[in-house]
Amino acid sequence: MRIQLDTDRTIARRVLDLHRAGKVHRDSLDAARDEVWRRGRTPAGEPVFVGVTNGDPIRLLYDVEVYLDTTP
Repeated sequence: MRIQLDTDRTIARRVLDLHRAGKVHRDSLDAARDEVWRRGRTPAGEPVFVGVTNGDPIRLLYDVEVYLDTTP
């Protein structure tokens, strides 16, 4: 499941820099997982940072595997 999180340029830059350094931005990772739960799905693994969108508003992109036997 692709999750898009609204953010600002400063945080997007921080998340991207952490990703390039092999680290994670725990707040956005947790927010992506929480969004999956909010949509009625059960996460099957950790969210994976995909990147940031260009344009306005800027968003963080995460892919989260979900169990297919859960329904939204």
